[in-house]
Amino acid sequence: MQAAEFAILDWIQAHLRCGFLDAVLPAISRTANHGELWIILAVILLLIRGQRKYGASVACGLILDLVSCNIILKPLIGRIRPFAVNGLVELLIAAPTDASFPSGHTAASFAAVFALKTAGSPLWKPALAVALVIAFSRLYLYVHWPSDVLGGALLGAAVGWAGAKIVEKSENIIAKRKAGR
Repeated sequence: MQAAEFAILDWIQAHLRCGFLDAVLPAISRTANHGELWIILAVILLLIRGQRKYGASVACGLILDLVSCNIILKPLIGRIRPFAVNGLVELLIAAPTDASFPSGHTAASFAAVFALKTAGSPLWKPALAVALVIAFSRLYLYVHWPSDVLGGALLGAAVGWAGAKIVEKSENIIAKRKAGR
């Protein structure tokens, strides 16, 4: 499997690598280094009346992502990153020091997308476009295996969905309590 994943990563390096993407993709990747882009989105939505449900869904999905991806799975699996196996690749960013699987950037991005989609926000479509670029950037930058990115997308989808469902359930409980007063 590693050979197939190297084939994909090396194809990207050989056929897509260019000055423009070398400048743009590290910057895009940095926006999600600690989930910053998605945290800012959640905070903005929480501050806007009528959008708070969406912000809470994104925040809840991101919290579930943090716990499942960064606290549980990455240390448990401990997968080495591709640049550490193939030392011939020139990194365009500082070398990450944590484990490779799953891609945290991708997981956080897809957690936000699926939280928005499940909660019913139309923002999920532009968020998906950004999430796809962030996920691709992790391959382009040679810091994740393709299966790390796929795993991150699947994990993010699951925790984003769960985050929105937790918020929905919480809203239903609060509404029932208010109606019972």
